[in-house]
Amino acid sequence: MAIRLLSIDDHPVILVGLEGLFQQQPDFELVAHCTEAKKALELVRLHQPDIVILDIKMPGTDGLTLAREMLTEKQAPRIVVYTAEMDENQMLEAIRIGVHGIVLKEMAPQLLVQCIRTVYGGEKWFERHSARLTLENILRRETGAREIAALITKRESAILRMVANGSRNKEIANTLYISEGTVKVHLHNMYEKLGVDSRLALLRYAQDKKLF
Repeated sequence: MAIRLLSIDDHPVILVGLEGLFQQQPDFELVAHCTEAKKALELVRLHQPDIVILDIKMPGTDGLTLAREMLTEKQAPRIVVYTAEMDENQMLEAIRIGVHGIVLKEMAPQLLVQCIRTVYGGEKWFERHSARLTLENILRRETGAREIAALITKRESAILRMVANGSRNKEIANTLYISEGTVKVHLHNMYEKLGVDSRLALLRYAQDKKLF
């Protein structure tokens, strides 16, 4: 049985290239393609492809938002992101929402073919170097979150997040409906619990743990 594919990219030349690539594969069937995100869900529901090859940079909507919507469909396809570039936050979000594969356009086309077959077989495929760095950061962030959750209170964690976002004591106090004095007490308590001695050291601690 052929692997049914739907490709979505706002560059027609990419779609033409993918069509040619897929035609060379005896086990691939390109059921449809489109350049507009707003048509993508309609095509998914109409053709029920096994795999959607999707660029994350689409006009009108973010590709990852579109992927998230597709993955909530009753007959959800597997998603392979095929994109020119992807930063760490985008890759992290893609992994979190359940994207099955990520291939960069700068890579050899045969790697996309391998990715599609791997994903169809029930496995996942991520661009190795970027995925390794992202997954390492995920682990560091989750480990850091667990460590800090065991040491400070939820209120102190909220204050730490606001400090990391650049809020001053007065802003924090106004947001949490507490006095500046109470904010200072919470900060002092965090300094002692986390073994730091200043606001700057607290920020460095949060950065080292990849908390924010």
